[in-house]
Amino acid sequence: MIRDDRLPRDAQSILELAARSMFDLFAHASEGMLLVDRKARVVWINDQYRRFLPALGFEREEDFVGHPVSSVVQNTQMHQVLATGKPILIDLLTNKAGTFVVSRIPLRDDAGEVIGVLGIVLFDHPETTLQPLIAKFARLEQDLNDARRELASQRRTKYTFASFVGTSPGALEVKRQARRAASSSSPVLLLGETGTGKELLAHAIHAASPRAGRPFVSVNMAAVPDTLLEAEFFGVAPGAYTGADKKGRDGKFKLADGGTLFLDELGDMPMSVQVKLLRALQEGEIEPLGSNRLLRFDVRVVAATSRDLAQLVRDGLFREDLYYRLNVLPVRVPPLRERRDDIPLLIETLCEDIAARGAGQQLELQDGARALLAAQPWRGNIRELRNVLEQLALRSDSPQISAQQVEAVLLGSGLDRIEPAAAAAQPAPASAPETDLRPLPEQVAELEQRAIAAALQRCGGNRAAAARLLGISRASLYDKLAATSGPSGVSEIQTIVH
Repeated sequence: MIRDDRLPRDAQSILELAARSMFDLFAHASEGMLLVDRKARVVWINDQYRRFLPALGFEREEDFVGHPVSSVVQNTQMHQVLATGKPILIDLLTNKAGTFVVSRIPLRDDAGEVIGVLGIVLFDHPETTLQPLIAKFARLEQDLNDARRELASQRRTKYTFASFVGTSPGALEVKRQARRAASSSSPVLLLGETGTGKELLAHAIHAASPRAGRPFVSVNMAAVPDTLLEAEFFGVAPGAYTGADKKGRDGKFKLADGGTLFLDELGDMPMSVQVKLLRALQEGEIEPLGSNRLLRFDVRVVAATSRDLAQLVRDGLFREDLYYRLNVLPVRVPPLRERRDDIPLLIETLCEDIAARGAGQQLELQDGARALLAAQPWRGNIRELRNVLEQLALRSDSPQISAQQVEAVLLGSGLDRIEPAAAAAQPAPASAPETDLRPLPEQVAELEQRAIAAALQRCGGNRAAAARLLGISRASLYDKLAATSGPSGVSEIQTIVH
């Protein structure tokens, strides 16, 4: 052992006595000990270690002692301790004799030079001796794997372009632009009022892009405090500040590496973070808080905002260079009042989803209720429409919803004024002349034809939605469409719709 000349002589004696006591303790309490010299040759083994010799393939002690440790003990790490001078306090060693928990401690002379290594077999048969510890680690590993799977599922895209419901010109144009953006690697900027479906489109763009198999990670600027945004983006180095995780924490850029980073509510980003975000996007590298090491990343950025970014630039609240960096592929998502033709189909889709999530039976809205919903301005757009439908599902004892029920929910939502439903032009009732009387089947067929045409028109040509609206199966609708085809083979109803 090393002699410490700074200690008084009696203290030095106590230190030497403690070292001998520890050696004697390990020699008797352990399952075995061996000693190698500076040339990694075995120079001594104790009585407990001798019982392992037959299993290692040696009948006599002299066939083991005096030989290089690497030639007599498989998988040994004694030579590593000799080379580095660093102990290996706990390790698992597996060889011909079995599996053991071992320690390897370097021995030094008075000058501090490593002159040998002491190997200690702490336990044999660790599968039984250390069973509680092994079981605990197994549970922790299982929990970690479960958490990783859950995190991976959360970072997969939830929506595709099929999730963006609508057949109006505005909806079709948005999907066309978004599909084009999906094939590019340039940044995408989604512009539109709150509740129009910008986050859904961001998911859909990622799902249709070459990065679909990689992570989709989102950051909501309005939901994260300004003081934490930098750490959220760039991560934190181990022990960067008081209270920081000793293992550090990856930022969103690192988590999204190879995939898509969605920046929601971009207009709420503070100026201090805008500068660092611009530098990160330009250089393709980030520097975690408390670190002096740059990390490369590869992400595709999709940003969204409900604010007027151009006006924020003019007001000096948003950096112009960052605006031009992100405003490469702008996609404007129209508000619901500009795509009223999609409201009937949205109502059907939202009612199906609300019912599937356990909010009772699927709602069946009467014509007056549908007309009243279609007439509203929907300042909160699809999110507000869904909220009204959810309230109707929870408040109503019956799936049949009237215009009066819709009006009550709208009034309870705090609207200053409810727009009246557009009145459909109704022909004045007149008695049919006797000469207009025709066989009943012809009149019923004509009435069916008119009803199907009206349903298809209301649903934008979507046959599945029209069938639901009429209360018949899709197959029945197809049969009726085929039955109304004229001599040319083209359905008269389809001609009306298209």
